[in-house]
Amino acid sequence: MADIKKELITMLNRALELEHAARIQYLAHAELVSGINAEDIIERLKEIASDELKHEEKFRNLVGSYLGGEPSMNLAETHQAKDVKKILEVNLKGEKDAIDFYKQIYQKVMDNKKDLQYQFETLEHEIRHVIVDEQEHVVELSLLLGI
Repeated sequence: MADIKKELITMLNRALELEHAARIQYLAHAELVSGINAEDIIERLKEIASDELKHEEKFRNLVGSYLGGEPSMNLAETHQAKDVKKILEVNLKGEKDAIDFYKQIYQKVMDNKKDLQYQFETLEHEIRHVIVDEQEHVVELSLLLGI
């Protein structure tokens, strides 16, 4: 297996672990929200968790089907939060960190197009799609925080 494929498998498995942790974190945090507008915030957190599940599926498929690797079953670190403001802040930071990391993966794919002759377009499309989703999450969480 080419070195670039091994490197991408490692990076995409880390992304898979981040998405898995994010989904669990969003669902757990949704259970802690109460007060004014709680229902809207709970609904949004659960909707984002659903998006994270789709991202997990994309990364799992890229690792296994497109790059011939073994998808990770590990979980990245999760972060506790009790009140709504902290929940939104913790998840906003997580989304921004994910975008920064996914952009590194995206750049690695772009820089190695010639070595990914039969995977490039799918890798580029799927990773870009996840980045766009995560950017949408940043906007939504920022709006909920009033920033």
